[in-house]
Amino acid sequence: MSLRSADRLGGRAAIAGIGATEFSKDSGRSELKLAVEAVRAAIADAGLRPADVDGLVTFTMDTSPEITVAQAAGIGELSFFSRVHYGGGAACATVQQAAMAVATGVAEVVVCYRAFNERSGRRFGAGVQHREPSAEGAALGVNLPAGLLTPASWVAVAAQRYLHAYHLDATVFGHVAVADRRHAARNPAAYFYGKPITLADHAASRWIVEPLRLLDCCQETDGGQALVVTSAERARDLAHAPAVVRAAAQGAGRRQEQMTSFYRDADDLVMLPEMGVVARQLWRTSGLGSADIDVAVLYDHFTPYVLMQLEEFGFCGRGEGGAFVAEDRLPFNTHGGQLGEAYLHGMNGIAEAVRQLRGESVNQVPGAAHVLVTAGAGVPTSGLLLGADGADGADG
Repeated sequence: MSLRSADRLGGRAAIAGIGATEFSKDSGRSELKLAVEAVRAAIADAGLRPADVDGLVTFTMDTSPEITVAQAAGIGELSFFSRVHYGGGAACATVQQAAMAVATGVAEVVVCYRAFNERSGRRFGAGVQHREPSAEGAALGVNLPAGLLTPASWVAVAAQRYLHAYHLDATVFGHVAVADRRHAARNPAAYFYGKPITLADHAASRWIVEPLRLLDCCQETDGGQALVVTSAERARDLAHAPAVVRAAAQGAGRRQEQMTSFYRDADDLVMLPEMGVVARQLWRTSGLGSADIDVAVLYDHFTPYVLMQLEEFGFCGRGEGGAFVAEDRLPFNTHGGQLGEAYLHGMNGIAEAVRQLRGESVNQVPGAAHVLVTAGAGVPTSGLLLGADGADGADG
């Protein structure tokens, strides 16, 4: 049986509501309160009540348990609750979990959420500071004695190899930063609203870990984001036009680690094999291809990985991501991305995809009917293809 014929998810679920807190550097309140605010806002946006919700999905890294969020938000009984691992790689998979629950009848209305004080609380950019003995800790321990302690240092290894393999220099990454900040500058919800940058600004920003400069690295944010998933049929009767889940996928590559997959073949260091797994699944199960995508929301914790993602999904050839972005051949990260709007582990990117399909983005792409969304790169990851209701899709 082919992958396509085995798929029964496409077209059966939709995102019907989105809600978020403000994005700041000091929220002044607990992560639980942020989560509840975002969840309530998403439910209200869908035109539903908390009592309508019977499922919750979040990240393993989230500090607000599903049952606690349910109690605090006024949600009653839960028939489904789940968490997804691997940090930002979980973002699109939370929607996949919710969509599968809805499609199989396990739950009727599922809210996906993520909330943290990533600037005023635990700062993920600080890297490894203390680890209890575990398999994950042992894997990281191979690299820590070499001084590779932070996410930026782990990504820098792959980024340096990418530049070497394709005879490029670090200025190529600046096109991503400039595009993100251009969109953020027009987005009132973005932390960098009204603050575009130039390639010269990028080149003048200080080194973090060569070849990564400050403007190659995403910001740190306090905030929360939530999404309501229900059946496509039910969503059609709610407050907004549904963003239909055309396809959803997860992926982990061979010899996969968490941002430290340095022991693959050298050629693999200039690629994102885990994202390649996601790309193949999304294209196969949706019947769509790169030419069908109107907008892309690409996980941009570090600029080099945006270029590699474009290449994995076939928008351009290997080593051509920088030129592709410079030529503005595909609208991407129209909210400003995690570099420009907020770092919410990719959940705010899914919300932007929904706004594009509703026609509500501050940087609206006219006629947007199919949006690609990706989750964290360099870790086991996930992706979504969202479509406007009634747009041509392989789900029939």
